[in-house]
Amino acid sequence: MKTGTLKQILLITDGCSNQGEDPVAMAALANEQGISVNVIGVVENDVIDEKGMNEIENIALSGGGVSQIVYSQTLSQTVQMVTRKAMTQTLQGVVNKELKHILGKSVMIDELPPDQRGEVMEVVDELGETVDLELLVLVDTSASMKHKLQTVKEALLDLSLSLNARMGNNQFSVFVFPGKKKDVEKLLDWTPKLESLTGVFSKLTVGGITPTGPAMKEALAHFNKKRSLRGLLSNDDEQYFEESI
Repeated sequence: MKTGTLKQILLITDGCSNQGEDPVAMAALANEQGISVNVIGVVENDVIDEKGMNEIENIALSGGGVSQIVYSQTLSQTVQMVTRKAMTQTLQGVVNKELKHILGKSVMIDELPPDQRGEVMEVVDELGETVDLELLVLVDTSASMKHKLQTVKEALLDLSLSLNARMGNNQFSVFVFPGKKKDVEKLLDWTPKLESLTGVFSKLTVGGITPTGPAMKEALAHFNKKRSLRGLLSNDDEQYFEESI
């Protein structure tokens, strides 16, 4: 069964967007393009307000992804859990379509007899370990996130270790919003390793706005740029391109 490459946006934020495009609409657009959007809302002693909670849930819902509200001290485990859960959710959708093709009717995994369902879930689990993954991380660097950025960095490094233990190939990219000079800033281009974040994160500055919508728009453009470059290359060049970015 060919699944292609799983594409995910992981948004890490602690508040509501307050500038630019509607992030819920941007998430819906991403989902239409085969990119799932997952959102983690980070809180400390404070409580995230109802508006922020609704936005986080609606972005993930429109983006076909997973949302989770979490205290910063448990962020690392949550980032891994959300990413894995979203992978499984996407792969289940692929398998459900395959079942419809095989059986000639719409049958969901949950509707199968227990023994068949177990076999199918084994396939899903195996795909989760072997499928290629492109994960673009969007990190909110608004003023309220200042004391949480060290935890975010550690969580992303842990995520890298966890995902690189799989057999499938990983490509990570990281953007922050707001950036130093514009709404969104690319921190890390596509790479199989996130270790270089260590030196970069300590130099981040925080801003007062939260341009989540523009950040989502920029993330989509970055995926599309990679797709366009891939289309211009031959198979041999494509392999080189993948290895060099």
